[in-house]
Amino acid sequence: MAAALQVVAVLAGAPLVMGGMRQVRARLEGRAGGGIGQPYRDLRKLLRKQQITPQGTTVVFALAPAVAAGSTLLIAAIVPLIALGSPLDSAADLFGVVGLLFLGTVALTLAALDTGTAFGGMGSSREITIAALVEPTILLAVFALSIPAHSANLAAIVSAAMQNPGQVFSPGSVLAFVALVIVTLAETGRLPVDNPSTHLEVTMIHPAMVLEYAGPKLAVVEWASGMRLTVLLALLANLFLPWGVAATDPSALGVLLGLAAITVKVAVLASVLAAGEVFIAKLRLFRVPELLAGSFLLALLAVTASSFLATTTQ
Repeated sequence: MAAALQVVAVLAGAPLVMGGMRQVRARLEGRAGGGIGQPYRDLRKLLRKQQITPQGTTVVFALAPAVAAGSTLLIAAIVPLIALGSPLDSAADLFGVVGLLFLGTVALTLAALDTGTAFGGMGSSREITIAALVEPTILLAVFALSIPAHSANLAAIVSAAMQNPGQVFSPGSVLAFVALVIVTLAETGRLPVDNPSTHLEVTMIHPAMVLEYAGPKLAVVEWASGMRLTVLLALLANLFLPWGVAATDPSALGVLLGLAAITVKVAVLASVLAAGEVFIAKLRLFRVPELLAGSFLLALLAVTASSFLATTTQ
């Protein structure tokens, strides 16, 4: 029940997260904004449009949106967002989740190359460059959290943090949190790494890869992008603020309370992220690897600090 509810919540709530972030930015910039329900209206409009496919593209271009959305929904099903003790908890391994994240990135990258356009090649090249720095950082940061839990399973990490709240404020956890915040911005194409609303060719990364999509397939791509941001924010919240997650074998009330808790945590994180973007300018493209290299160093320091603390406590 909890696993199914997680998928439905991410599927239905992702446009709401995107709309809320846009509305926060609009209010802070002195604009009225389109309202938090605007992404739903945009998706409805795109789903009603005629599907247009560029000439010369193959099945890679056609299947990439479904792969990106499906891999994100699979992550939403297996990671502990609402409750622990799901039959799918054993599949929520650190390496499996990172692999699924990379699968969605590679699918859209190959689709951009399949179009044979200059923008597609430019965007995919930049995206893979960023992914090559992001994925190892995620592995190291979560590995630092797995050392006190003695397991690379995400449910075990969340359970250990709930049983020992003090480790959330340890040096290793703080360093891992900062590293994961930076790579979450890069993985989801947010400022200062990328600007999801840009139309400038010089600064395009993710928008350049999806320029050839239109109609229902563009709706799936935009929906998948919102779901990825929602899942990563929820996972970030539960790894460092696990309170509210329903315990093993929860009741229906526990599942609903877990849903309410993760909703509040994602809303707060999304609002803080949107507010921060108002005061942050996009980095120059050649400065992005420096930022991501710094996050990798923070993740490496987090692993070192966690290992040292684990050794001293023993």
